[in-house]
Amino acid sequence: MKKLVVIPAYNESASIVSTVADIQKNAPDFDYIVINDCSTDNTLEVCKANDIKCLKLPINLGIGGAVQTGYLYGVRNGYDVAVQFDGDGQHSAKYLDSMVKAMEENGVDMVIGSRFITNEGFQSSAMRRMGIKILSTVIKCLTRKTITDPTSGMRLINRDVMEMYAEDYPKDYPEPESLVQIISTGKSVMEIPVIMNERTEGVSSISPINSVYYMIKVTLAIIFTKFKKR
Repeated sequence: MKKLVVIPAYNESASIVSTVADIQKNAPDFDYIVINDCSTDNTLEVCKANDIKCLKLPINLGIGGAVQTGYLYGVRNGYDVAVQFDGDGQHSAKYLDSMVKAMEENGVDMVIGSRFITNEGFQSSAMRRMGIKILSTVIKCLTRKTITDPTSGMRLINRDVMEMYAEDYPKDYPEPESLVQIISTGKSVMEIPVIMNERTEGVSSISPINSVYYMIKVTLAIIFTKFKKR
């Protein structure tokens, strides 16, 4: 099985080296590719200086475009599975083999690493937890599927889903929308418990000021995704 880690990176120069080192140490049978989303800091230079495999986007595409680029890379290079993995140090590569095992044993199309199954480790802010619960409720109403961590950026997908996402992937805050997208096509999804770390460097793309806007936008987007024609 060819396995790929897709690491979208925007201004992650302070953490990208340790993120890649974590993968190389704890998931050595995975290849990786960093998608540098036109960073304004020296992320690209850090990657070059440390011989980190990196694709440079000519313009900033946002998280969705960066991840889709990684999936397209995975499809074109014959990978069987791909896992999205944050470049800011929040995710731990020690769970990647467990995610693959869960996919194989349960025959599912996507495995999500959820921080809310055992409620250990960094749990995010109270406001974000409330927003995540709202999204979980909306997704359950639309799909009848309970997802405890729909905004998790730690997600393993198989070849079929990779090909779908390489062709069509949401651009702004894609995790909840793309989740509804594949459930609505009959694909199967499961979660496994993981422990995430608190971000130590960089700034989240979702600030407290635009959290309300984010919730409204994502809720409308996933409702539209559920009912649009395919």
